[in-house]
Amino acid sequence: MDIPSLDDAALDALATPLLRLDAAGTVAFANTAMARWLGVGKRRLVGLQAAALERDDGQLAARLARPLEAAVRLRRVGLAVPGTDALRFADLWLGLAEDGLWLEAHPVDEFPGTDPAQLLPSALAASLKGLAHELRNPLLGIKGAAQLLARRVDSDGRELTGIIESEVGRLSALVDQLLNPAPPRAFAAVNIHAVLERVLRLAESDAGWAVQLQRDYDPSLPEFLADGDRLSQATWNLVRNAIEAGAGAVTLRTRAEHGARIGEAPPGLALRLDVVDDGRGVPPELAEHLLLPLVSGRADGTGLGLALAQQVAREHRGALTWRSRPGHTVFTLLLPLALPDPDPPTAPATAPEPSDA
Repeated sequence: MDIPSLDDAALDALATPLLRLDAAGTVAFANTAMARWLGVGKRRLVGLQAAALERDDGQLAARLARPLEAAVRLRRVGLAVPGTDALRFADLWLGLAEDGLWLEAHPVDEFPGTDPAQLLPSALAASLKGLAHELRNPLLGIKGAAQLLARRVDSDGRELTGIIESEVGRLSALVDQLLNPAPPRAFAAVNIHAVLERVLRLAESDAGWAVQLQRDYDPSLPEFLADGDRLSQATWNLVRNAIEAGAGAVTLRTRAEHGARIGEAPPGLALRLDVVDDGRGVPPELAEHLLLPLVSGRADGTGLGLALAQQVAREHRGALTWRSRPGHTVFTLLLPLALPDPDPPTAPATAPEPSDA
């Protein structure tokens, strides 16, 4: 990296996010591109320690603690201004300045200023809307065919056609959401095991006897406030990924996690949902970017399943994590257990009589 000797006005006109640091690593100047990318005003950056912007493994802080003799590159550093939640990722270049250092950021997400795990590229969003429009008529046809078929089959067959109709309804709702985005639905009391049984029924229909589906449930788990359809979608994405990774066995495991810490929230009671499989595992070359949209280990994969599962976790103030080696992969949804009020307050049937006091 070679920053020429430019005045602040010229540096401010650059499209590349840039900081000038003094000898102590304090931000002496931030250009408009850097402030816009981090989502704050330039004045908020000046005077901050550059190391305080780092939110991951400390590689920037470690490098700033040593004298710099030549320009160095730090790969995929997570940055956020203290007091904000907007995490950005960039490759950073550190170079020598007259009285300190230059720090130049090259965002690694699709759009500067966005969290790549949360936002799909706009071109993809437009394509999804077009696809959603084209899906409407086939979905209506499938639903009608399932309803006709239900009149001609036995009780077992009607159970399967019921699943078809239910899934068509869920897909139709997703199509409507793509075409006309709406605020998330209010959470309601959900039995997580009822959600998982629905997912397992889908997996049985999809994989047949090729995959052994196992249950490892904690029966003491209470109902909690959630969106059951969204949790079903996220879990089905995880199970389907396991099946497509060549798993011979997939286990759904639930546990209560005491003292769980999710993000910056204080420790509390959480639901831990593990999807365990014995498939090929996550390819090492995908490990760093696995949860980002459009990242897939299969030529015919969309790369959306895990990104959507992570989005569902965030909608529930939870987190999606994973660990993997060949023959043993675990994806974990950790969700805070928000319990429904067993005795919601009720309004009095009549207003109280006014007091004479």
